[in-house]
Formats: sequence, structure tokens, C-alpha cells
Amino acid sequence: MQQIKTFLMFEGGAEKAMTFYLSLFEDAEVVSMVKYGAEGPGPEGSVMVAVFRLAGQQFMCSDSYQHHGFTFTPSMSLFVDCADEAELDRLYGALVEGGGALMPLGDYGFSKKFGWVNDRFGVSWQLNLPHA
Repeated sequence: MQQIKTFLMFEGGAEKAMTFYLSLFEDAEVVSMVKYGAEGPGPEGSVMVAVFRLAGQQFMCSDSYQHHGFTFTPSMSLFVDCADEAELDRLYGALVEGGGALMPLGDYGFSKKFGWVNDRFGVSWQLNLPHA
């Protein structure tokens, strides 16, 4: 059966980002991780490819060993429907730290509360508290 996964390509810091994301969700785990060895082509110990799970959704990530003329953009973001306001506030606070707010927490009319951030690694997150 086919699966669609989000793939996050970092220029260094993939393991730190993955570890940070895993700390934010109760239902989270590393499924697999392969690191570059001394033979490369990436820096030894950096992530060749990793698969991790957050809230039932699988993601992949890697450390690119080549510089690219692009990075993450808010036009593609991870959208999280939160169970309650406490969860929304906790995630927003953790994700905005070292990053930046695109839309501060507020009532924008389409849900009870919403916020949009770029985290410290450049990944964009939309955090939502849906109407009941």
C-alpha cells in the first residue's frame, strides 16, 4: 500500500529538530535512523535518513550535505488540531521560542483559537483549536 509522508530536509540539525518535535507530542517515536559514517558523503554522524512518528503521522528527515538555494517556506506547513487550549498554548510557546510568529494566538473567526509560527529550525506550524 502506498504511503505519503512529509519529508523535511535540513542543512544540518535534522536530529536536533526531530528530538525537539518528539518532545512535544506524547504519541511520538523514532521509527528508524541511519547516519553517515566516516566514508560520507555527508558529515560523519549527520542524519542520512530518519523516519519518526508524531501523533500517528510518519515523517522523514535528513541532513543535506549540499547547500541548496532554498529552505523551508510557510507555504507548506504542519497543521495541528489541538485537543484543548492548554495544548495549543503549550505547543505555540515551545515552537515560537527561537523562531517567529506569523500569526499570533487569537480568534480569527474560523476556529476557537489559532496561531501560526516558524520554529527555530525554519519549519512552519499552524496550531488550531477547532470549534466543538
